[in-house]
Amino acid sequence: MDPDKEEFLKEFGADYGYPNGPKTIDEIRATEFKRLNGLVYLDHAGATLYSELQMEAVFKDLATNVYGNPHSQSDSSFATCDIVREARQQVLDYFNASPKDYKCIFTSGATAALKLVGEAFPWSHQSCFMYTMENHNSVLGIREYALSHGSAAFAIDIEESMDHEVSRGNLMSVKVSQHQIQRRNEARFFEKEPTGGAYNLFAFPSECNFSGLRFSLDLVKIIKEDSERILEGSPFCSGRWMVLIDAAKGCATQTLDLSKHPADFVVISFYKLFGYPTGLGALIARNDAAKLLKKTYFSGGTVAASIADTDFIKRREEIEELFEDGTTSFLSIASIRHGFKMLNSLTTPSISRHTTSLTTYMRKMLLALKHENGANVCTLYRSDNVKVVCHGWGPIISFNLRRPDGSWFGYREVEKLASLSQIQLRTGCFCNPGACAKYLGLSHSDLLSNIEAGHVCWDDYDVVNGKPAGAVRVSFGYMSTYEDAKKFIDFVRTSFVSLPNQIGRYHLRERPSSFPDEGPGKLLAGGVCLKSITIYPIKSCAGFSAASWPLSSTGLQYDREWLLKSLTGDILTQKKVPEMCLISTSIDLHQGILFVESPRCKERLQINLKSNICNGGTGEDFHIHGQRYEGRSYNNEVNIWFSQAVGRPCCLLRCSMSNYYLNNSRCVGMCRDVQSRLNFVNEAQFLLISKESVSDLNDRLSSNMKNSALGVAVEVNPMRFRPNLVISGGEPYAEDGWRNLKIGDNCFTSLGGCNRCQMINLGNEGGKMQKSNEPLATLASYRRVKGKILFGILLRYETADEVEQETNPWLQVGQEIHPNSF
Repeated sequence: MDPDKEEFLKEFGADYGYPNGPKTIDEIRATEFKRLNGLVYLDHAGATLYSELQMEAVFKDLATNVYGNPHSQSDSSFATCDIVREARQQVLDYFNASPKDYKCIFTSGATAALKLVGEAFPWSHQSCFMYTMENHNSVLGIREYALSHGSAAFAIDIEESMDHEVSRGNLMSVKVSQHQIQRRNEARFFEKEPTGGAYNLFAFPSECNFSGLRFSLDLVKIIKEDSERILEGSPFCSGRWMVLIDAAKGCATQTLDLSKHPADFVVISFYKLFGYPTGLGALIARNDAAKLLKKTYFSGGTVAASIADTDFIKRREEIEELFEDGTTSFLSIASIRHGFKMLNSLTTPSISRHTTSLTTYMRKMLLALKHENGANVCTLYRSDNVKVVCHGWGPIISFNLRRPDGSWFGYREVEKLASLSQIQLRTGCFCNPGACAKYLGLSHSDLLSNIEAGHVCWDDYDVVNGKPAGAVRVSFGYMSTYEDAKKFIDFVRTSFVSLPNQIGRYHLRERPSSFPDEGPGKLLAGGVCLKSITIYPIKSCAGFSAASWPLSSTGLQYDREWLLKSLTGDILTQKKVPEMCLISTSIDLHQGILFVESPRCKERLQINLKSNICNGGTGEDFHIHGQRYEGRSYNNEVNIWFSQAVGRPCCLLRCSMSNYYLNNSRCVGMCRDVQSRLNFVNEAQFLLISKESVSDLNDRLSSNMKNSALGVAVEVNPMRFRPNLVISGGEPYAEDGWRNLKIGDNCFTSLGGCNRCQMINLGNEGGKMQKSNEPLATLASYRRVKGKILFGILLRYETADEVEQETNPWLQVGQEIHPNSF
């Protein structure tokens, strides 16, 4: 056994791996999660994984039984009603909730359950919605219902009072720190407002999905029975308080006993519990609380009778039937018993001990990581020094990584590199803006500044004004293993820890002020020349090579002058439609025709280059990477051809005009060249690749493959990177240091290295697209700088005059390259 694992088991062996369960963790992984071979999945807070045996049981159930619509009287319908009734009881049993006190209302998820409470709650001008800062956006959304009804809303931080002893069995003495009170439409509600008897709602998560903090469930009794003391001085200390628990994350690894902690509302999602089904959740509501909810909408299943042409409706009286609009997702409901069977066989306390052992181990190992200068690598977000009303910590670790100089690695850089190492995790704020701001120390001005700078959820804007805008989150599930944790720790150590005598990790050449041994216009040793020219007329489709080609104000003439756009407005690229690389193109300049071929189309398509009206098509405006374009569309015949070629409806557009513009909502990831007129390019007019640099990369790929003993090495050719220009001669990566260059008499300015993405991992093998982690994973090991993986350089063509010449200059294969020559 690995000595590291032996050490781990000495400390955590009593809790790790279900030693007293029906199966050990190794047996569970070998028999029920074979699909995880080689993959490390660490996003169980986002969605845990379903067991393969669980799905076999679901399939067998659905394949052998007939379940009909429960709103009927047939035998199959009665069978469905029985299954639904049993499922409700299973949910209540899981929370130790008596059916005399609680009802289980099925919804489309935890979010739908929260929405149901928000829209049906008896809000008034005297009501308030109070919630902890650590709440999911789906909980914060309830605030809109409260404010629109004239109620107040405010966030709070809860801490344990420092001057009271907390004894088991007694209510905790807590201190509430209240944030600003929010109100809306206040004047509308002053008149005829009832006095007294207002209902207030307090919401908190059983486990914070940002930090893993488990709130004490004693908060239920504290708020319901002691609100006047903890909210002393607040106008909302009186009135009847109701408590909502968001248990979507917490209940998978923590027991929530409603007989001891009688919350009014609890919301859950089943895919968070056992992976399948998605699109199904539940609201567990106390009977007396549910009867206070004011339902407006009615639908099939929620009414006993209605009359179509007059204002008459008789609603059903059973709570579940009253709130479950339409036909319930009865096949999904039939599936949850197989998930509960799995959970109950392991037991929630055992799952909690197992996941806690992994969390504690990983937290300890991450905190121990140091750079060569002694600086900490990892900053964890956990309130160990604050006496919060806490019931421990869930299996979540949120953190950010620092460089030796104290600056931050962007969380998206961590996520991208993890993906290349077959590690799946989540980054950002995890739809929990309050906890994110609280733990990262982001003020209101910081948040507004980030938004004004263009930062939105799920983008790549991860460090703003020197501060992280989110975090990296690792979360464990019941099937997680020591090997998962160890591989992630090794990944962090290898990819982000600066070690002594670490030489040549990032192979990037600095741009020198001059070449001391070379005069302007002189060749480098061995000579550098242009080896190939490639034009890509249609964005993301295959290009063609030419021995010589004319230049224009947009780069190579006709390069990426066309693109394909879906009927929903999305720009089609190989990232979305890898098969686009199978569409071949060529241009005959003498005939003035663009030829396009596809293995899916029998006839070759011909497009007249000189047609200004694009065969009668219409014009439209759109934006790509901070560039505003005017495009011309083509007729239906052309669009049908391309729709067949890519296997989805689309249309062809030709660029007729482009203008750079600055729009904050799109400033992230803008093109690099902000001075030139551009066709449909991502960053610049040209991409240049060196054959020597590609050769060095292939040597590293071969060496990596031999060292890992994984088989045949991956080998790439320059065209994998979709360059316009391929050069040969000189040293590998010499192009990194070029400020400018001449090719023949034509001048180009370097805009710096090209940031590579996973698109270069797509390879065409016998007409089929194959995806791997290479060459990007190898490039990341030695060509990574501040979150970017650089390979090749971007160029801007410097035209001789502002007005385009009547005869365009040409590039020609074989021309000499003169770096830093003007």
